[in-house]
Amino acid sequence: MKLIGEKGVQRALMFTAFSAISALLLIALFILSEGLPFIFRYGIKDFLFSNDWVPQQGRFGIFPMIAASLWVTFGAMVVGAPLGVAVALFLSEYAPRPVMRVIKPTIELLAAIPSVVYGFIGVMVLAPLIREFLGGPGLSLLGGSIILGIMILPTVISISIDSILTVPQSYREGSLALGATTWQTIYMVTIKASKSGIIASIILGLGRAVGETMAVIMVAGNSVNIPHSPLDSVRTLTANIALEMSYATGMHRQALFATGVVLLVGIIILNSIASVALRKRMVKK
Repeated sequence: MKLIGEKGVQRALMFTAFSAISALLLIALFILSEGLPFIFRYGIKDFLFSNDWVPQQGRFGIFPMIAASLWVTFGAMVVGAPLGVAVALFLSEYAPRPVMRVIKPTIELLAAIPSVVYGFIGVMVLAPLIREFLGGPGLSLLGGSIILGIMILPTVISISIDSILTVPQSYREGSLALGATTWQTIYMVTIKASKSGIIASIILGLGRAVGETMAVIMVAGNSVNIPHSPLDSVRTLTANIALEMSYATGMHRQALFATGVVLLVGIIILNSIASVALRKRMVKK
């Protein structure tokens, strides 16, 4: 009876795992089946590298939104990655363990805050500050980058701390015994030993930034143009889909699904890079 029970549990867990994988595959197949025919019919070059997004006239170039997405994501990483890694190093190397055990879960709770709340704070607090002190409309690439940078902090900090804590204490003790200072030990030993995990945390944060929608819609301004300044209003790929899918029909709707294909491929690439980085860290252990 015990053996039968274990097999039943094993089958139930296997069914659950395959259900999740099947749902993911169905979503991917649906997006690809809706978007790829449009890309091939319209032309990959015209779709990806044209500057004209005028659905009413049958023009569906998404290059301005690709550029906006890349710049907003880059800005988010400039804000979030150094700050996240610095916080992780402080909590894991300098802060007392009881303090770290309290602060780390608190930071992770930031991931549970709805993105619309971050967007609301950006509209009510950040955008007026940018408009007053730097100029421009306030709702801009800079505002979107700062908000996204804050939103990815829980991912970067949490995974970086876990990676740093896996470095054997003997590495630190050996470095200190050779006369290195605490900072030299952190820089030359701890960071290098946990590099793969830190890089993976940054890449996963990058994936979160690329896929974010609501906060970007509220803060970035949503103008379809290639940004020439951090103060320019921009529209990202995700924002474009969310703003126009409710009324899109025909080729316009297919173009939005094709935009989803571009996002899907980009996020798969980022997650694959993160998986490889984590796998290298596990192999080194």
